[in-house]
Amino acid sequence: MKDEKEIDLRLRTKRFALKIITLYSSLPKSTEAQVIGKQVLRSGTSVGANYREAYRARSDSEFISTLGVCLKELEETSYWLELLDESKIVLLKDLEFLSDECNQLTAIFTSIVKSKKKDFWFFIIYPSRFNNLCFIFS
Repeated sequence: MKDEKEIDLRLRTKRFALKIITLYSSLPKSTEAQVIGKQVLRSGTSVGANYREAYRARSDSEFISTLGVCLKELEETSYWLELLDESKIVLLKDLEFLSDECNQLTAIFTSIVKSKKKDFWFFIIYPSRFNNLCFIFS
């Protein structure tokens, strides 16, 4: 059975993508709004897709690398959301949830990456501590 936190994060990133889609659909039809909107649509919806890819990673290093892509996409999404606000295309109050969720997801993914990196480097630096491990496959 999958870890509850992992499933929750899969659903949370999907909800984030759906909110991004809703935002894009509500944007004015001006050129500026549509150009920025397409950028936020692309970066904001890719977070969940990349997390799903990381979720199925074949190794810790692949997992860490793919979460790094998630973090890049979140940073880019944050940038486009800021532009939508500062250009007055969308009111700040309409972006608060997305901006807050973007920041929270960034914090969560950063924490996961730091934790995994620490575990990964501990294994590399102290491999002798793992020499007597026995793995049983059923």
